[in-house]
Amino acid sequence: MITPSQMPDHLRAPEQRAAGLFADFVEREAADVPLPGRSTPRRFAVLLALGRRDLSLARLAEGHLDAAAILHELGHPVPAPGERWGVWAARPPGPGTHATRTDRGWTLSGVKPYCSGAHACTHALVSADAEDGYRLFAVDLDHPGARPVEGTWPAIGMAGSDSLEMSFTDVPAQAVGEVDGYLERPGFQHGGIGVAACWLGGAHAVAAPLYERGAAGRLNAHAAAHLGAVDVLLTTADTVLRRAGEDIDDDPLDARGEARLRSLRVRALAEKVCTEVLDHVGRATGAGPLCHDERHARAVADLTVYIRQHHAEANLAELGRLVTSDAPEATR
Repeated sequence: MITPSQMPDHLRAPEQRAAGLFADFVEREAADVPLPGRSTPRRFAVLLALGRRDLSLARLAEGHLDAAAILHELGHPVPAPGERWGVWAARPPGPGTHATRTDRGWTLSGVKPYCSGAHACTHALVSADAEDGYRLFAVDLDHPGARPVEGTWPAIGMAGSDSLEMSFTDVPAQAVGEVDGYLERPGFQHGGIGVAACWLGGAHAVAAPLYERGAAGRLNAHAAAHLGAVDVLLTTADTVLRRAGEDIDDDPLDARGEARLRSLRVRALAEKVCTEVLDHVGRATGAGPLCHDERHARAVADLTVYIRQHHAEANLAELGRLVTSDAPEATR
């Protein structure tokens, strides 16, 4: 695969910047981030800080950290030094990606959408349909049959995440876990909260100009009210995120069966907080920061796209069914 320093000239600046930040994070910091179930509040705090710094960086870093957690949970070696991993498991309608078992092992073929870090990652965990069911595979992206499909990520928001489609043609792959093992492990729910931590970091970044105006005494009464509302939202969400991490540490293997309910609640709250922070900050500050503050404008555009990874009413409907079920954990 192409390293960040070797990226072709036609790649846009956001992609180059995020890829460089990602490579630096993996080299200097990733190995020290605890796995889920081992000081999970600190793990979530790292992801929130990354989101506050740059949401495209957070998306790439979260993928690498999630890959490490998945490999550990399913009994495989974690990423080696110099490796940058992604988790490419989107499954929208379409032909999809398929795995075939041969005499020499598994191979992958097809097209996988939304592959964040398509140029920057050296390896990826890729989900695919196999003859025995839905599986996860580890893939070395240096193989010539693994190619980014240029032009498939024309996004403005999250442009730096470089989430192109990837084309696979008879690419050797190693099965990771059993059929549906990726989805059924408790860590799948823990990882979903990690994504929400990135969203909340983005909300903090969006709110920064409003806090700065308040500190400088440049808020009228209406803007001050918006800042108060934003502070309540962010403080509440940060507290819930920290508590979710503590609960995961208390029951990492989900013996109590609460992981899915917890994930749905935290992700729904995070999405709601992000949406309302975007609205409050826009109403309080007007067009000025969007037009003259490049970092703020990018944070708004990135967060607007990133929170759409949440399945909105579909997830709320599932949450509603869970909390009204007969399961004892639903009422806790």
